[in-house]
Amino acid sequence: MNGNSIFCLIYFIVIFFTGSAPSSSAELDRNRLEELKAAYQRPDHIPFPADSPFSPQIATLGKMLFFDPRLSSTGNMSCSSCHQPSFGWETASEVAIGARGIPLDRAAPPTLNLAWSSGLFWDGRESSLEHQAAGPITNEREMDSTLELVVFRLASIAYYRHWFATLFPDGINADNVLKAIAMYERTIVSDLSNFDLWVRGDEAAIGAAAKRGFLLFNDKMGCAQCHTGWNFTDNLYHDIGVDTDDPGRFAIDPTEPGNRHAFKTPTLRDIAVRSPYMHNGSLPSLKSVLLFYKSGGIERPSNSLAPMPMKRQERDDLLAFLKSLGSNKSRTEFPKLPN
Repeated sequence: MNGNSIFCLIYFIVIFFTGSAPSSSAELDRNRLEELKAAYQRPDHIPFPADSPFSPQIATLGKMLFFDPRLSSTGNMSCSSCHQPSFGWETASEVAIGARGIPLDRAAPPTLNLAWSSGLFWDGRESSLEHQAAGPITNEREMDSTLELVVFRLASIAYYRHWFATLFPDGINADNVLKAIAMYERTIVSDLSNFDLWVRGDEAAIGAAAKRGFLLFNDKMGCAQCHTGWNFTDNLYHDIGVDTDDPGRFAIDPTEPGNRHAFKTPTLRDIAVRSPYMHNGSLPSLKSVLLFYKSGGIERPSNSLAPMPMKRQERDDLLAFLKSLGSNKSRTEFPKLPN
């Protein structure tokens, strides 16, 4: 009996016992891919608080403040110093560096898609972007300034005086400075990626490896349990076994034992340009991140990460998928600051 005869015999045996011809694995994968796409549709608008509706003029003013180093005590550091557009709105260093050149304890979290975020900073200690904006400005290890000094400096600049008086009934004050920065931060949204184009129906936007990686991400590896939805985060806090003495969320909420060494799930948007990784910048590349997940991290009671066995091909497919999440927009225009 030749090979063709054996194949035909097996084919008819399957039909006889199941009543239908066998489906190809590729067809089953396509069905699963189509099923998953619905959960990753991008929103069509940015949510703004009812008491701070979107104003393009205020957002533009906030952008200038975000990039203005005069908000720091020494005049050498702006919000964008740690949240750089070229590096996915964070830095390329293991941890952030303060205005006085002193390294901080954590990496700078990305200021990306924060309009959809609940709980800000790695430990979720702030609930609004307005409150968050004040933190780095007034922290003596970061921008080392005061809101009073910021207001004084801005009020000495005619351009800022004019626009604050135009846009806010009460002119320049600390609350309005923070409102403007927060409004701009809400407009920092990851641009369309090849993944988004594929979700919208362009089958050629990503390759077969990225599609296989997307399936692995959602099913076998279970990454989507935490990196969920279009922004790839559950906005919750998890200990995944990173080597650290940092208590993380536990310092904010010690009532839950699982909060020890737990940090907020970061978005995976533009992840390929955001190395190094983790809250302490301890992993230098995406490949090292996947190898870490394969190991399951350090064993301890709060660690919720189970080891993720993966073959080399599976790792490469996951890398291809993660790289497909990069924005297609080339660059962010830096504002011209007033004298």
